[in-house]
Amino acid sequence: MKVLLYSKEGKKKQEVVLNPEIFGVRINDRLLELVRNAYSGNLRKGTVDTKMRGEVRGGGKKPWKQKGTGRARAGSSRSPIWRGGGTVFGPHQRDYTVNLSKSIRNLALRVMLSKRAGEKNLILLEGISFETPKSKEFAAVLKALPVLKKRIIYVVKEMTPNLKRACRNFREKIEVKPAAEFSAYDVMQREKLVIDEAAIELIEKRLAVTAKEKSNEN
Repeated sequence: MKVLLYSKEGKKKQEVVLNPEIFGVRINDRLLELVRNAYSGNLRKGTVDTKMRGEVRGGGKKPWKQKGTGRARAGSSRSPIWRGGGTVFGPHQRDYTVNLSKSIRNLALRVMLSKRAGEKNLILLEGISFETPKSKEFAAVLKALPVLKKRIIYVVKEMTPNLKRACRNFREKIEVKPAAEFSAYDVMQREKLVIDEAAIELIEKRLAVTAKEKSNEN
């Protein structure tokens, strides 16, 4: 698997050969679907709650006597069929968290990296540093890269204070993540993947395939 390395001026420098165990694995769409649903569920708060008839305040007194009025029997004014009553089958608080094992998370990330590389949506960027936290300098780098106004995730070796301040005005267009923290879900949410040249070694170290994982894939 080869990808192009670009300078911060947008010039092609060379082709870089990537580790096929990380950037050239078989695409597993079912795995990606499960992981996407799990990460989406983990983002849900699940704090919505409606009151049932037993939770609505009041309604302790019987509205009228059982017989002799000609009206239907009623035991509480907080019945769901009454205005101001409880809610039937309404949503209640719940936890949507799905726990994924580390091996599943790493495999999904390898699959997404391989998918972006196969789609030619992965490029490497020569290491850049910002002496001052200027958004103008960061914008110039973005404009020089062949990303065609797509939404981007930029993976860096580490998030420096200057880089954090320089990119914060571009949150809609680009998301910057350290190599130790980005996930398969982060890559799914963006069309283009830009990786800092210095971050490749950390990514390969983080996603190194164990003998057990190799046997499971086979």
